[in-house]
Amino acid sequence: VFPSLPAILVEEGVRAALREDLGRAGDLTTDATIGPDLTAKVSLVSREAGRLCGVDFARCSFALAGAGLAFEAFMKDGDTLAPGDEIARVTGNARAILSSERVALNYLCHLSGIATTTARFADLIAHTNARICCTRKTTPGLRAFEKYAVRCGDGANHRFGLDDAVLINDNHIAVCGSITKAVEAARNYVGHLVVVEIEVDTLEQLEEALNAGATTVLVDNFGIDDLKEAVKLNNGRARIEASGGINIDTIKDVAERGGGVVAWCGCG
Repeated sequence: VFPSLPAILVEEGVRAALREDLGRAGDLTTDATIGPDLTAKVSLVSREAGRLCGVDFARCSFALAGAGLAFEAFMKDGDTLAPGDEIARVTGNARAILSSERVALNYLCHLSGIATTTARFADLIAHTNARICCTRKTTPGLRAFEKYAVRCGDGANHRFGLDDAVLINDNHIAVCGSITKAVEAARNYVGHLVVVEIEVDTLEQLEEALNAGATTVLVDNFGIDDLKEAVKLNNGRARIEASGGINIDTIKDVAERGGGVVAWCGCG
């Protein structure tokens, strides 16, 4: 299914970025050097191969410039880019184009970079049942956009925040007293639609988590041999996620060892 974002989220993000850039006095450089009636035609062109993301952000940036700029897109988010591809073309008032182009390009470059990197990882494990899944380690204020970029790169999203799933980590376990107590407390607290996941650091912790009834377990910083043992111990009882030490050189081995979801941070 083609990924998408609600238009209101895009507009809110772009408005905030334009407001930050224009500050209290507007674009001093453009206003000082470019006549108010001059027009221009600008093409947004890819310099490198990759995965496109952020077209609607660029369109919105030029639309909010307030001069009736014409924006024509030739590609869409999720498309594969080749060097020299024309992504879009903008025509109209030169001042408006110059004052809004940086916000448009910032979103395009940043989100396309995330989508491109995610796609590189996803391609390496396409022959397995594993999926690339992004974490909450995102740029403050840009989480929804960066997670959208991961989807454009054929990745999947983990929880968006602290309020949409339970993920019990080392600190929770230490304060609560044990994995069993933490899992039981979480199950008693949340509704039946809320996922309860627990992070483990050792095979012994994994066994305790499974015995406590965990249905999703994140094995953190497991080596390849330990991951293989974890999958064997699990024996299909829970969904296994792998995190920590995952990079372009290790991702294939991790996925092939049976991690159901590879929880790699694709958002920065």
